[in-house]
Amino acid sequence: MSDSVLVLNAGSSSIKFGLFDIAPAEPKLQCRGLLDEQEKVPRIVMSDASGRQLFERRRPSGTSEDNGLFSDVFAWIEDYLAGGKLAAVGHRIVHGGRAFYRPVVITGQAIAALEALTPLAPLHQPRCLAPVRAVQSLRPQLTQIACFDTAFHHGLAPPASRFAIPRHFEERGIRRYGFHGLSFEYVASQLAAIAPQWADKRVVVAHLGNGASLCALQKGNSVDTTMGLTPLDGLVMGTRCGTIDPGVLLYLLQEERMSVDDVQHLLYEGSGLLGVSGLSADMRALLASQKPEAREAIDLFTFRVAAEVAVMANILAGLDGLVLTGGIGEHAADIRQRVCDRLSRLGVSIDTAANVQGEQRIAAKGSPVDVLVIPTNEEVSIARHCRSLLRTGR
Repeated sequence: MSDSVLVLNAGSSSIKFGLFDIAPAEPKLQCRGLLDEQEKVPRIVMSDASGRQLFERRRPSGTSEDNGLFSDVFAWIEDYLAGGKLAAVGHRIVHGGRAFYRPVVITGQAIAALEALTPLAPLHQPRCLAPVRAVQSLRPQLTQIACFDTAFHHGLAPPASRFAIPRHFEERGIRRYGFHGLSFEYVASQLAAIAPQWADKRVVVAHLGNGASLCALQKGNSVDTTMGLTPLDGLVMGTRCGTIDPGVLLYLLQEERMSVDDVQHLLYEGSGLLGVSGLSADMRALLASQKPEAREAIDLFTFRVAAEVAVMANILAGLDGLVLTGGIGEHAADIRQRVCDRLSRLGVSIDTAANVQGEQRIAAKGSPVDVLVIPTNEEVSIARHCRSLLRTGR
């Protein structure tokens, strides 16, 4: 049996798994899984590529056995591979800073450097590094590879990469990095396959989920994005504020006497859809609600998305295509309709029936701007990078 790579994609309350055969030119999914820590008794579930459940295990929180669920995962995978080799574990790491702009084999020195970036992604970076430590503890000889959400935007150049602050801060690394890069990279590769005529087009990709951002693509490369130094900037998100007047932060610190920790918690965990609605960070719950606060949160979300698409279109000197992806972008037809309606003056027009039915191409006939819905797959992007690094060292 050929070599496989296990991909771990850590989110705020769950970890997605994907086991890939890396013998083919394109990594082939063998099975997928989810470690769900939201439930009262955390569980791991594994399914084959068709969705048929293969394995499930639950362990109470706080059990004495460290990394118990990860231990179960490795034991099951090694049995599943039946003598095949698990060549590496690939991880999504949210922030790579200036030093990490391509996939790397994880060393103790790399872990320390990535930990130092935690202030730039305080919710995400520790969650991304926790599985690295778990694997290191359970299988210390197993190669681990870090793939970075910031890497796809590494080529951003001034003025897109620059803040209007004294230059010496930029020289110390305070610049716009951008995120969701593994998602944008995957969508760009899909575009090249399913719509090669878009190769030289002016395209905006909207990754809309609990975290949300836009990317302006030119020839498959990122030329601008809505997130900046941290994953706080840009669009309204589930619990994150997006773009905000810095004066608001000064006011909270000076006049409301909030601590830095309290402001950080407010901006990352108490704002966005949750903060505006006072009800939920989940777009599905807001769409199902009749409360005016829910309507207002949705209105603000779509307003900001459309406004930033217009900014990206200006940067691209026009707009030929719009791609919607991420949990909301892929599944919320009502949100897609609202966003596109707000973009009608840019030539965006969608076919209501195609949109409701969830078709891949939802642009109305004759629309000057094509509109596609493309499911993202960050795990495939990570598997591709792992395969390349293991085979070529790059």
